[in-house]
Amino acid sequence: MIDLYYAPTPNGWKISIMLEELGLPYRVIPVNIRAGEQFTPEFLAISPNNRIPAIVDHDPTDGGAPFSAFETGAILIYLAEKTGRLLPADLRGRSTAIQWVMWQMAGLGPMLGQHGHFALYAAEKIPYAIERYRDEAARLYGVLDRQLAKTGAYVAGDYSIADIACFPWTMTHKAQGFTLDDYPNVKRWYAEVRARPQVQAGLAIGKFVKEPFDEESRKIMFGQRAKEVLGRK
Repeated sequence: MIDLYYAPTPNGWKISIMLEELGLPYRVIPVNIRAGEQFTPEFLAISPNNRIPAIVDHDPTDGGAPFSAFETGAILIYLAEKTGRLLPADLRGRSTAIQWVMWQMAGLGPMLGQHGHFALYAAEKIPYAIERYRDEAARLYGVLDRQLAKTGAYVAGDYSIADIACFPWTMTHKAQGFTLDDYPNVKRWYAEVRARPQVQAGLAIGKFVKEPFDEESRKIMFGQRAKEVLGRK
């Protein structure tokens, strides 16, 4: 059994989709990030960066004590290695898939996250910030489109953790004002991935979690300082 500490966000969806794809038994433990539950000592013990998702594997392959993991790229690799699935075994295929997971972790996710923040959530609309992150997000969509044109299929060739890492963030395209008509290869790939029954099941997880988004939750989400992580007042 795997405990999934979760909220229904693009990063959360990565791991719920992965678990559904692998057919591993798991238990969802909702983390209300708008109420600050990510700062509890119990959660910080398994996710020191106070971000969802995180997992605890109660049946690790080494037969030892329960093993926890945080950061979605690391979790995807851990689960792929645990099951021997969705990550190629050969050197070139494995490296290619991991490279695109790292690309998503370092580029696509953070840039779309920043654009979404300044364009959709920030109380003060700063044109320079919105334009800066929109341009970078558009550039990254272009990088993904060229890669998918090259493979003609999925991000790293065969369907893998690279697709599971990238797909949830592209789900934000409409809210962020992008059209996939500008990226025909991404549009084709997006439709194919979204149609997978396991992806649909992973996206359905957590719809029962209803969190208010008021001024207090805005402060919790966007006003974090080191003192929260350190447990200081």
